[in-house]
Amino acid sequence: MKITVLGSGTSQGVPIIACNCDVCTSTDPKDKRLRTSILIETENTVISIDAGPDFRQQMLRAGVKRLDAILITHEHKDHIAGLDDVRPFVFLQQSPMKVYASSDAQEEIKREFSYAFAKHDERYPGAPSFDIIDINGDQIIIKDLIIEPIKLKHFTLNSYAFKIDNFSYVTDLSELSEEAFNKLKGTEYLIIEALRHEPHYSHICLSEAIDIAQRLGVKKAWFTHIGHSMGKAADINPTLPENMMLAYDGMEIII
Repeated sequence: MKITVLGSGTSQGVPIIACNCDVCTSTDPKDKRLRTSILIETENTVISIDAGPDFRQQMLRAGVKRLDAILITHEHKDHIAGLDDVRPFVFLQQSPMKVYASSDAQEEIKREFSYAFAKHDERYPGAPSFDIIDINGDQIIIKDLIIEPIKLKHFTLNSYAFKIDNFSYVTDLSELSEEAFNKLKGTEYLIIEALRHEPHYSHICLSEAIDIAQRLGVKKAWFTHIGHSMGKAADINPTLPENMMLAYDGMEIII
């Protein structure tokens, strides 16, 4: 299984518009962060987790030629805004894009992309088409991938982590319940959000992410959903535990 980090930044991305801080003006490619998303590929299956506003750019950069499904962590704009750009896959594959989402996320997707859900005789021919599938806590099976969704608390919303064998992807959470932690046990390779150094009301910070990774006893951990206040990757990585580092756009992990 190959995991590609399509984006490792927060809702504003890095650099942030009109910001002249050291991170936003950095020339290091590892400090250039599109909105958070990953691509998962096996011999038979290609899926993405989330489709934010940079989805088109991410698909082009990663050279994605087929996409079997999209898993949605939650309904915030930086995780669903790119769903219109599934159209090339829909047209090429001649089938609606499978989108796995919670009932709350489905409501927002249908509101945001109402034209894609219009009645057949009112539907614009060039609109994307979706096969929306409910995430309700049950196992998700997409071809050769068996995926366990794990409910998270994201301030006033619910979000979902996803676990595939010994790999887990955990982003957009304000706290990790004991139930969710127990479901993450067995994770050896972890991508988890770490917004910044200071605590935040709707996201976990770097020290909290490190603590979760250490409690799980993972072999490797990479931090994502990173804001510009985290600092430059070249400065932060040497301060982290030996088996942990900041993720960066385009990073590939083979498991």
